[in-house]
Amino acid sequence: MAWNEPGGGSKDPWSGRDQDKRSPPDLDEVIRSMQEKMGGLFRGKKSGQSGNPMMAVSVVVLVLLVLWCLTGIYKIDAGWRGVITRFGGYLETTMPGLHWHYPSPIESLTKVDVEQQRSIEVGYRSGGRQQALGSVPREALILTEDENIVDVRLNVQYQVKDAKDFLFNVLGPSETLQQVTESAERGVVGQSKIDFVLLEGRSEIVAQVRKEIQIIMDEYGAGVQVTAVNLQDAQPPEEVQHAFEDAIKAREDKQRYIREAEAYMNDIIPKARGAAARRIQAAEGYQAKVVEEAKGEAARFEALLVEYNRAPEVTRKRLYIESIEKVLANTQTVLLDVEKGNNLMYLPLDRLTSRTAHVAADEPAHSPKYVASESSDSDSKNSRGSNRGREGRSQP
Repeated sequence: MAWNEPGGGSKDPWSGRDQDKRSPPDLDEVIRSMQEKMGGLFRGKKSGQSGNPMMAVSVVVLVLLVLWCLTGIYKIDAGWRGVITRFGGYLETTMPGLHWHYPSPIESLTKVDVEQQRSIEVGYRSGGRQQALGSVPREALILTEDENIVDVRLNVQYQVKDAKDFLFNVLGPSETLQQVTESAERGVVGQSKIDFVLLEGRSEIVAQVRKEIQIIMDEYGAGVQVTAVNLQDAQPPEEVQHAFEDAIKAREDKQRYIREAEAYMNDIIPKARGAAARRIQAAEGYQAKVVEEAKGEAARFEALLVEYNRAPEVTRKRLYIESIEKVLANTQTVLLDVEKGNNLMYLPLDRLTSRTAHVAADEPAHSPKYVASESSDSDSKNSRGSNRGREGRSQP
């Protein structure tokens, strides 16, 4: 008979209180009773009571389920992306922050660093067993357009552009990028001549290779962004390197000689032009001078003609005197006309001045009066002698 059926009494089987009384049950007693029952599940038989094994298993399963759910909590740092897969298939990409997903084996998490600068080496290896910048001939040696072989070494830097594509679209993105770089490099260098590769075309080749790599990787959907392509070295093979060095030196000498010739040309041409302009100006000045002098002489003769027409005799005499003055202006000869005499007295002043100069050079500097007196005596003797000769010649 149930406790609440007629005749079963009015007591509550948990608290033992009489239901006829309208007071609420004691909460402390209810909690204590439940604790005793739960404790009995783990302790087995106690105080004459038997435990419930199914209830214990349920509690254990519940606790394990809670712990399993807690393992699905994860954190994505800045600069990373979280790729969630459910039973191996792509589900979503999570951004930085705190997230939760169904734990394994339902879902799995893969973290990808999208800000890391990754790099690959083509044509050389800088680490491992080989030395720094050790050449890898299989990758480095490339045939150019003019059928020469050149050793080219590249370093490619890249970042992950899309975490999903990086993980699922291409198997081994780094290896794929290396093969694509080698292919693009051979295509670009193969269309260029060796002089262009070794000298002036380095930057252009690097830019073209980077463009080709990015186009191919985007076609593959690799989720890779090429940030930089660095040309580490470009040189001829070691077997012919000395010959190429000689050719480069000869080419540099040629350029140097050309620059020196251009410098000499730039120096001599302005000087020649200046000298030519100076001579032209001098010629023009001389021309103007001669023309003006001719005009002046013509004007002077015209003016003289007017005076000559007025007084011919006086003009002729004046012209004669002016001509004699011009002729005798630079001579040392002096002619003296003595009144009432038929002969002219000749004074050789050039000889007198030269003799005086010789005497002054031979005598000491402290006796100038003696030289002057001697010269004056000699002049007087010469003059007396010349006078005697003149007088003697003048007598009949």
